[in-house]
Amino acid sequence: MKLIRPLLFHFLLYCATETLGVKIQSVPGVNSEGVIQTELEKTVSLVCQSDGDHESQADEELVWKRNGAAISLTEENKKGHSSVCVTPIIYEDNGATFTCHLSKNATVTASVTLNVTYPPQLSGSEEVAVEEEAVLVLQCDIWANPPVFSVSWKLNGSTVDLLAGGFSVTNDGLTSRLTAKKMKKSLHEGTYQCTAESPIYGGHSKQFIVAVTEKTLKVPLMPMIAGLVVVCLTALLAIASRWDKITKCCK
Repeated sequence: MKLIRPLLFHFLLYCATETLGVKIQSVPGVNSEGVIQTELEKTVSLVCQSDGDHESQADEELVWKRNGAAISLTEENKKGHSSVCVTPIIYEDNGATFTCHLSKNATVTASVTLNVTYPPQLSGSEEVAVEEEAVLVLQCDIWANPPVFSVSWKLNGSTVDLLAGGFSVTNDGLTSRLTAKKMKKSLHEGTYQCTAESPIYGGHSKQFIVAVTEKTLKVPLMPMIAGLVVVCLTALLAIASRWDKITKCCK
């Protein structure tokens, strides 16, 4: 992430928050609550300026912080005014607070907070093969800002019948899961689709092409190993108990 940019002289959109002689100007602008609305991959430009009439105050050194951690600035980007450029905007920038204050007086400060909006990351299709009588679990990541207001599941174009198919759906706000405990080809094979509706980005969907395969006979490995160990130990004990007779026969 690049945090340092030359001072911007022209703004497409202007807004400022001001506190005791320090103000922050930004592109995009700041709302009345000191929040900047932006999106993933965008750029946010911030300029902090001493808001004083005296020449001495205009030469005051400024300090930038992100969530309380100091941002490294060049010497020419500290006196009187200082600019910070956040690009590209990433998930971790959501809720980040940028604060500017006077180096000699940290109480003379101004701050803004980023609100990064993004849709649920749902797209494309995935092929899934499940054996008959096995458990099916399909999941969609519905993490978004603002949160999605609805999630729906369809099978072959129709809303999933939870009762008839023995399905269950869970949603923790981050992931929506569709589960079937006992797969049956006639009931569960087909194309599934989950769709999450965002209040600002609309619907986003993902497909799952599910094939139900024949159940295979699975040989339990651990009991077989245990049985072989018992047989080997029994054979060794039998040989040990008759060792004298075996050695006499070999003479």
